[in-house]
Amino acid sequence: MDSGTHFVMGIALGGLALADPVVANHSMTFTAVMAGTIIGSQAPDVDTVLKLRNNAIYIRHHRGITHSIPAVVIWPILITIVLSLIIQDANVLHLWLWTFLAVAIHVFVDIFNAYGTQAIRPFSRKWVALGVINTFDPIIFTLHCLGILLWAFGANPVWTFSVMYGIIIVYYILRFAVQKAVKRAVHNTIQDEDYVIVAPTMRFFHWRIAAKSKTHYYVGRAYGRTVNIYDKFEIKPLPKTPTVEAAMKDPNLDAFVSFSPLYRWEISELENGLTEVRLIDLRYRSDNRYPFVAVAHLNDADEIITSYTGWIFTEDKLQKKLQIGASN
Repeated sequence: MDSGTHFVMGIALGGLALADPVVANHSMTFTAVMAGTIIGSQAPDVDTVLKLRNNAIYIRHHRGITHSIPAVVIWPILITIVLSLIIQDANVLHLWLWTFLAVAIHVFVDIFNAYGTQAIRPFSRKWVALGVINTFDPIIFTLHCLGILLWAFGANPVWTFSVMYGIIIVYYILRFAVQKAVKRAVHNTIQDEDYVIVAPTMRFFHWRIAAKSKTHYYVGRAYGRTVNIYDKFEIKPLPKTPTVEAAMKDPNLDAFVSFSPLYRWEISELENGLTEVRLIDLRYRSDNRYPFVAVAHLNDADEIITSYTGWIFTEDKLQKKLQIGASN
């Protein structure tokens, strides 16, 4: 989920913590728990700072080790130690319990996004992504904001957030049901597909589709059970040439391949004599473009001159990024 949703989830969980008599009857413990649930609901996303280095490192590691099983154990301990030093009269055990719940819920809800997490690491580095909830879901965010507002105006937080989470659980079940129906519709439309990604959008009945058969890639949208295929690409293996092999070893392209399960490629000769190898993720079609790409420019000696990976919505911006990379 996005940072804003995780923030309001932390507040809501702090309100729900008043169901715990130790928290409800001790103001300092409640203060510490509220801080713990808010910080704990944000802590796993500390790896967002990797963007400051470069997109390749961010793509490869975001929602990786910080969302793993060891991290879910370590984050609450660290947060509890710090908060117990600041708020010394707080009950440490109950502070840890509610902070642990906040961290665990953060990782758990991220599993339902299309991006996913490495939540079962270290047992497996596989990305767990159920793809039923958009990274920002306006219904979930609005329900949390409404619950917090009702609490601010005097409503019982335990009952308010209990009802809210009950509604959200039903909402998740409905999302799974709709996704299943969309997958059936995709199968009826393409029929020979052997791999399909049905990813959510902010609209309840609107889904992104990227599918693969033995011979083609398919990209489209679903509106309820109506499937519209916008693009169809013949599957062609990457050429096994020294230029391509050199390009695929570039950190930007290597990170892209580790993240993208469905992509196509383009190789072209540029006017300046360089060769461009471009990888295009098929999951994020927007306004007739595929904004998530990885690009490398190589010279005649198969040396990387410049490369880039990330979300780019215009060709001009991509070329500027590549020029910056070349100048560095």
